[in-house]
Amino acid sequence: MAIAKAERLMNLALCLLGTRRPLSKRELRESIEAYVEAFRPDKGAAAADDSFNRMFERDKDDLRELGLVIETVENIDGEVGYLARRDSNRLPPITLDAEEAAALGLAAKVWQQARLAGAASGALQKLRAAGLPEDVDPYEPHGALEPRIPVHEAAFEPLMLACRDRRPVVFDYRKATAVHPETRNVEPWALECWRGHWYLAGWDRERGAERVFRLSRITGRVRSRGTAFTAPVPDVVTVRETVAGWAGEIADRSALIRLRSGAGYPLRAKATVVRELGDGWDELEIPYGHGLDAWLVEFGPDVVVLEPAELRADVVDRLRAVAKG
Repeated sequence: MAIAKAERLMNLALCLLGTRRPLSKRELRESIEAYVEAFRPDKGAAAADDSFNRMFERDKDDLRELGLVIETVENIDGEVGYLARRDSNRLPPITLDAEEAAALGLAAKVWQQARLAGAASGALQKLRAAGLPEDVDPYEPHGALEPRIPVHEAAFEPLMLACRDRRPVVFDYRKATAVHPETRNVEPWALECWRGHWYLAGWDRERGAERVFRLSRITGRVRSRGTAFTAPVPDVVTVRETVAGWAGEIADRSALIRLRSGAGYPLRAKATVVRELGDGWDELEIPYGHGLDAWLVEFGPDVVVLEPAELRADVVDRLRAVAKG
């Protein structure tokens, strides 16, 4: 049914764009095969006329919503006709500066890596047809350093399509501190790349809250669910800010830790104060934000948390969980 309607709308648009004079409903009904087949006289003239009028008005409204400018013209006999002038439905020339072309090329390369090269190529061809200059190559790097956004995760393409189509998904997800993956039922909102990694933001149905998932931690296949969203989609999804906060990069306080000498260089790079204690240990003050406990656990016996008490307790709980397996 969707294909038949799309074909009918396309034929109607071609008729309206291809005529030099307004065409009446009668002429359009006799010219478009879908109308001829659906409303033959043997089905009852009055009923067929009413059904055709309703379908034609819906089709005309759909084309206008898609952006086609359809004019309604009345001739000297009072008959109403329709046409879509080409000059009213022509896109203005598209001009891109070097930065815009580079951004477009980067987006196209992301699609190519996600096995969507055909769609990316088709989009660029449409831009050229609409006026993109031939001497502007979106794939051409515009500087000594060429930006790249890697897309290696198999989950990227199904999640991107699910975000576009507003379809809930189910996947198995392994947290950084977990041994086994857990099943997540998510309403996907947006995908974003941050520091070389792709993240999905969405509504976790089981937890009843917004969550962000790193694609590299999704295991197995992403499965779609044929149900509607249950939570509203926010106008702005702050994926990078959320991930940065969880990584401890957005912090309004400090933590005091002891760190073994010659170890934990990533922690030393984040430290605001470093003091030598002797006996192979240093004391560091580092920004304290959400997720710092998980990061400190990765350094094992080389780190001892001194303050605050809640951070020390969180680290101890995580280490006990790891020890239990």
